[in-house]
Amino acid sequence: MFAPTRADLNLFDRASVESYVRVNQPDTVILAAAKVGGIAANIASPVAFLRENLTIQDNVMMAAADGGVQNIMFLGSSCIYPRECPQPMHESDYMTGTLEPTNESYAIAKIAGMRLANALATETNVRVILPLPCNVYGPGDHFDPLNSHVLSALVYKFETARRSDLKTVTLWGTGSARREFIHCDDLADACLFLLELDNDLGLINVGTGVDQSIAELADLVSERVGFHGSIEWDATKPDGMPRKVLDVSRLTDAGWTAAITLEEGIDSVIEDFRNRFPVESE
Repeated sequence: MFAPTRADLNLFDRASVESYVRVNQPDTVILAAAKVGGIAANIASPVAFLRENLTIQDNVMMAAADGGVQNIMFLGSSCIYPRECPQPMHESDYMTGTLEPTNESYAIAKIAGMRLANALATETNVRVILPLPCNVYGPGDHFDPLNSHVLSALVYKFETARRSDLKTVTLWGTGSARREFIHCDDLADACLFLLELDNDLGLINVGTGVDQSIAELADLVSERVGFHGSIEWDATKPDGMPRKVLDVSRLTDAGWTAAITLEEGIDSVIEDFRNRFPVESE
């Protein structure tokens, strides 16, 4: 198995990607690499979210197809569903309405990647698998308070507040938006499950099928961290899409369900943060 890091392989360099595939001759390529981030990052850098993701996708998938790779798994995102999508979101809801404006560039890039993958499957013998995960979290994520995903950002904010003995933490939005979360280990397990299936499910939702409000998530993270102050909401900041929860019935019917509870997953992120950013006095 090959799992090149950024230091090993520059995915923006087409020639380097082609050379890597040619030398290592993988039979399967799982493309999970992408420029990702929360609402603040998406609003601040729409050009980068569009161009960088388009470049990565094009370089990797074309190199894989040209290099004789048998299987391409391209991880999409629940962001590709319309802002006013019926809930829970079914695979048939794809491309049926207007996207959420705060992450439109990222969503369009993912849609383009899915279209490219399907086009390659049509023109070549490559097998294409297209998982659509909900919000992914877990150890190894970055904790930048402005650019990280919501769960990692909450761990950073509440743990920093606890260490500094702050009495109040202010969070973006109203807290009313609802999101679904899947631990990275569960997502990896689901991807392996899909690769090993005899029949292809095409575009397939991957999640828990359970959501919670951002306010409920904030309360849970603050409790697990041990922060005992108050939470204030800055309603001048956007909530993003009102609700995002996936209909995972097709994946469940195929035989896979998530195993890691949200509480267990949050604890793993807190442990990761404390290991990577220890306090000497603790």
